[in-house]
Amino acid sequence: MRLALGIRYNGQAYEGWQSQRSGRTVQDKLEAALAKFAADPSGRIGTLCAGRTDAGVHALMQVVHFDTEIEREPFSWMRGTNRFLPDDIAVQWAQPVPDEFHCRASALARRYLYVLSQSPVRPSLDSGRVGWSMHPLDGDAMRKAAAVLIGTHDFSSFRASACQAKSPVKNLRCIEVTRVGDGERCRWHFEFEADAFLHHMIRNLMGCLVRIGRGDERPEWIAEVLEARSRKVAAPTFSADGLYFLGPLYDAKWGLPAEATLQAGGAPYDGPP
Repeated sequence: MRLALGIRYNGQAYEGWQSQRSGRTVQDKLEAALAKFAADPSGRIGTLCAGRTDAGVHALMQVVHFDTEIEREPFSWMRGTNRFLPDDIAVQWAQPVPDEFHCRASALARRYLYVLSQSPVRPSLDSGRVGWSMHPLDGDAMRKAAAVLIGTHDFSSFRASACQAKSPVKNLRCIEVTRVGDGERCRWHFEFEADAFLHHMIRNLMGCLVRIGRGDERPEWIAEVLEARSRKVAAPTFSADGLYFLGPLYDAKWGLPAEATLQAGGAPYDGPP
């Protein structure tokens, strides 16, 4: 039987999603919890995820799948696994899926959110959960720059040197820039949707958008960066603190919950994390 899980986690305490020798990753914690719940003698159940997240990056809906011969109700997999997970990781749902389903290859789109605090004072209670700009940002300038990025492009200028993607060409379908609150203290939400993303792509895009928002570069500069196809011309990689994986989107035929199903315009982000 193949089972899909929806996972939510706070990434501050972990070295990213992918398993490491240290054992301090989300995948390590999840696989150990699954094995404990299933009483698997190996002590581990292998999983695959829809999108690997870096150290400090959070997820509102990571989707994983794994194969098992153990037959239990989906509700039992959710509650039972959560019993053995740390407080900052929780299974949101469990769903049997056909053997042909693959959490990564079957995804039609992926979505991320970046939450940025605009304030003269650095974050305290929200430390590690939001990015920060001490300078006021120009929303119109950032939206104008973001519009240039929409479509199918070579995003080499926004690609980390360690990226393992076969091609830098991606279809960036949407960037929505929304201000929440008035005055010098507010929040900015940046929502991204694409067929797939390169390693550090969003954080590198954020670095450029914030530079434009501060007035350090004009909006047209983003086109020059895109066309250069060189990481050297772009802004530095922005902080991981405010980055959230909103999750992948799938065809309705797989029978996954509505928040993981591709709909007109994609499933909306429904509030601050």
